[in-house]
Amino acid sequence: MGYWFFMLASDLLIPAIMIGFGYLFLKRPPKTVNPIFGYRTTRSMKNQDTWLFAHQYCGRLWFRWGLVLLPLTLIPLLAVMGQPAGTVGSVGTVLCLLQMIPLVGCIFPTEAALKRTFDQNGSRR
Repeated sequence: MGYWFFMLASDLLIPAIMIGFGYLFLKRPPKTVNPIFGYRTTRSMKNQDTWLFAHQYCGRLWFRWGLVLLPLTLIPLLAVMGQPAGTVGSVGTVLCLLQMIPLVGCIFPTEAALKRTFDQNGSRR
């Protein structure tokens, strides 16, 4: 049962990170373009306007997808509560890998939104 709790805590990290950083990026994005922290792509770092837009857009996606991932993580893990460690580990690993899809996948819609909203120089269309 201890392993199940460990796997639950591990698998809830990604939704928690998405909700936390999603809210942070949405409400309080990094104030200046920087190479250390934030949503950093070539298009998002063109200027301050693209930087803020990208953080708000990505933050909204992460926050929403994080909220969706919470029950989608809890339900399968509750279904394997009390099962052997191998079963719990397999389900937990699959969940973690599936959670990576929206975590990393937010790049594509965010970049598409940046491309629709800004030209190649970072000026609004």
